Amino acid sequence: MKTADFARIRAFLAVADHFSFSRAADMLGMTSSAVSQIVREFEAHLGQQLFLRTTRTVSLTEQGALLQERMAPLLAEMDHALLQSRDAAGRPAGTVRILAFRSAGEKFILPALPALRHEFPEINLDITLDDNVKDHVAAGFDLAITIGEVIAQDMIAAPLGGELRQIVVASPAYLSRRGVPAHPRALLSHECICWRWPGQQHPFPWEFFEEGRWFSVNPIGSVIVNDKPLALRMALVGHGIAFAIEDTVRDHIKAGHLVPLLEAWSAPFPGFYLSYARQRHMSAATRAVIDRIRSTN
Repeated sequence: MKTADFARIRAFLAVADHFSFSRAADMLGMTSSAVSQIVREFEAHLGQQLFLRTTRTVSLTEQGALLQERMAPLLAEMDHALLQSRDAAGRPAGTVRILAFRSAGEKFILPALPALRHEFPEINLDITLDDNVKDHVAAGFDLAITIGEVIAQDMIAAPLGGELRQIVVASPAYLSRRGVPAHPRALLSHECICWRWPGQQHPFPWEFFEEGRWFSVNPIGSVIVNDKPLALRMALVGHGIAFAIEDTVRDHIKAGHLVPLLEAWSAPFPGFYLSYARQRHMSAATRAVIDRIRSTN
């Protein structure tokens, strides 16, 4: 097989897997225009149209679907063979792509970096921090660090860092001005700093625990943000009440800059997990990164 043919097949399969030239480009570390050009050259070489393209969608033609069905297992087998050969040499090497919630990057990946760089200098880490919930395997990532509730059931998941607790906090200045809510539902009469999960239309509901069950309150506020650190800064200056992971506000509470509220209704829940797909053969580099992150945390 010529080098050009191999590159064309890999680009074709990446687009076919994601139905997107831009997502395929991200996975391959290329530009969208470069991937599009390679696929056009491949189609011209074969004399067949492999994709149906519109301004909004990408889909496979009948010929494209047949080629994907035949080529995907062959390319996967080649990848497995290369990984096995490299691993047999005893040198964990290559790129490991990690998708993590923003708060998880600093909490779990950053502490593991010094040991990884020292022990495995031939491993390259490609880290994406994104609070948007997505199928990390379909997006081309090897590992993901997210909260447990968003992990697909067919993933292998290892807990990191123990349970978490979300609590309501406000500045002393705000509370002196507006008073202290006596129950979570009393938040509906307060100025709350709402947070919207990326990709969602409505603000994230605040969850509380009472009499053996969870219930939600949809907070009301004049400001909605998609960045939790910004919501915290707004609470610190007295704009309103925020809902935050307890670990992220503990120092502010100790310093007296924030006051915890409604703690009787704030119960712990399963926290962060490192997840990855079940694989017939995992690269030594991926295994080394998993082991180091878990041992560091």
